[in-house]
Amino acid sequence: MQLSSVTIGQYYPGTSLLHRIDPRIKIMAAFAYVIVLFLVHGFGPLALLAAILLAGILFAGIPAVWLLRSLRPMLILLLITFFFQLLFRGGEELARLGPVALYREGLEQGAFLVTRLVFLVLSGFILTFTTPPVLLTDAFGRMISPLEKIRIPSYELALMMTIALRFIPLLLMELDRIIKAQRARGASIGTGGLLRRARAVMPVLIPLFVMSFRHADELALAMESRCYRGGKGRTMRRKLRFGWRDAVFTAVAAAALSTSLWIGI
Repeated sequence: MQLSSVTIGQYYPGTSLLHRIDPRIKIMAAFAYVIVLFLVHGFGPLALLAAILLAGILFAGIPAVWLLRSLRPMLILLLITFFFQLLFRGGEELARLGPVALYREGLEQGAFLVTRLVFLVLSGFILTFTTPPVLLTDAFGRMISPLEKIRIPSYELALMMTIALRFIPLLLMELDRIIKAQRARGASIGTGGLLRRARAVMPVLIPLFVMSFRHADELALAMESRCYRGGKGRTMRRKLRFGWRDAVFTAVAAAALSTSLWIGI
């Protein structure tokens, strides 16, 4: 897998309806979707949640290849989750492969949990794909601004979250370059036994840590040169306003999620 092709933390530019929705509404909708996703049981409400997710993907115009890239790092976790439920859940036996028995309840529960994890990941990626990092910072900072009354720096917390999110693809690209450079010098990374692989990781991790500290230092110097002094007294170039599109989106999302919750519970 090309590490530079991982889509974590990236933004897909566009002018779709979902791109123009207020980021605060999208954040709350994503949180509500996740809550409903973990409260419902059965494949009926999951089908409705899948329709909601599909509608969001179609409205956003996100290419299918971006979604597949976002799911690729989770493939091993999904397989482990499915087979663990299939083998150890118990219930009505479907088949037996030597000493290993396969159960109907394990098959259903494994498929349910895998589907839930896929929907969880995709809902988060739709939020980041359709919202620029700057707007995510502004929206999250506005949402947690009441915490400033108890001396919690809300804007700084939002900025830290956004910087960490944006550093993920940057560090993955750097890691991909380091691995290619080590392989060009004859290093065998990802082959051999466990001990050999552990030894091969050190020549990769050390340059990665050095580059990450270098990027952090450059970012700090760039912020200081632009007279950054935190969120106090800071003005916003783009004002976040609640419009008719946001009202329609909120009503439709609330109705769809409430229906899913009612069916699932």
